[in-house]
Amino acid sequence: MSISCFAFALFLVLGYDVDSTSAWSSQPVSEGVEITYGTVLKLMHERTKFRLHSHDVPYGSGSGQQSVTGFPNVDDANSYWIVKPQPDTSAKQGDTIKSGTIIRLQHMRTRKWLHSHLHASPISGNLEVSCFGGATESDTGDYWRVFIEGSGKSWKQDQRIRLQHVDTGGYLHSHDKKYTRIAGGQQEVCGVREKRADNIWLAAEGVYLPVNETK
Repeated sequence: MSISCFAFALFLVLGYDVDSTSAWSSQPVSEGVEITYGTVLKLMHERTKFRLHSHDVPYGSGSGQQSVTGFPNVDDANSYWIVKPQPDTSAKQGDTIKSGTIIRLQHMRTRKWLHSHLHASPISGNLEVSCFGGATESDTGDYWRVFIEGSGKSWKQDQRIRLQHVDTGGYLHSHDKKYTRIAGGQQEVCGVREKRADNIWLAAEGVYLPVNETK
């Protein structure tokens, strides 16, 4: 799907204001573009270049919730995530996100939230990462704290980040351990409690909302 068609689909699905389209940034990768609430993006695993991905396929073990994987191809709509704040906060669409902020990531296609808990992941036995809930159903298992690697204070597209799960302390993690059956060729995504090189992610393709200048 082209980026222009994708952006138009967002207007229909998410109800964005069509009059504001000229302010959107739609380049695949741009240095210094701020990540704001409401942005729709793909997260790329730095070492393997796979994208954080989900689809309406449950795990066959553990929680049995919707599975989350790393996907090798760039052009797949099931790898888009909507950046959302915690509920009951003053944060609004277009606000920037500082290092240390708690966010939620909503899977665009299924409307479920990136989630984790103490169930074991299918391949490595680390913390399982799943998708759970829905548009009106979310809990603290959906909370992830953004940490910027380096000197940056707010999340930008070219910055390396870690996402730490609030409830378990696990960092969003992937590696080259791949599924062989239902999700053949896709790699495991899980949580680990130690900082490792495989915890690093970058914002990649997406539709980036402009910064809200209203304070």
